[in-house]
Amino acid sequence: MPSHPRIDPRILGYLGRALSLELSAVQQYMAHASLADSWGMADVSKALRQEVVEESRHAERIVDQMTALGVAPNASQLRPVSAGTALHELLLHDHKMEQDIITLYQDAVAYCSRVGTSELHEFFAKLLDEELHHAQELAAWLRRLNSSAPAAR
Repeated sequence: MPSHPRIDPRILGYLGRALSLELSAVQQYMAHASLADSWGMADVSKALRQEVVEESRHAERIVDQMTALGVAPNASQLRPVSAGTALHELLLHDHKMEQDIITLYQDAVAYCSRVGTSELHEFFAKLLDEELHHAQELAAWLRRLNSSAPAAR
């Protein structure tokens, strides 16, 4: 697939890093869903598997955007899965992953705004909004776990 000559290399970098992070999130949520399942937490596993679907959709949208720009999609590096021995640990790792993705999308939105690429600004802004929602859901889940945990942890 030939590269489009007028594509800003920094935007291509944002797209490549976004794909790597979204696929890393898919991998991590899959592993965490499997762990939750093995712990007998079917509802938790189901919720985490829904996150797999949502992050997969994000990755698909990034691939679509890259191919529309004439660029071969390439997730350069997947992060290793951050596991744990309790649900609280898993959710903390997931929240950290979401925060890293949010930071990338905030940077991409700001850059696209500065260079005047409204279509890509809108693309990254929509992904940012969805990731902010994921992070808020995880934070609420962590608060519920903390409030229901016994005082002596």
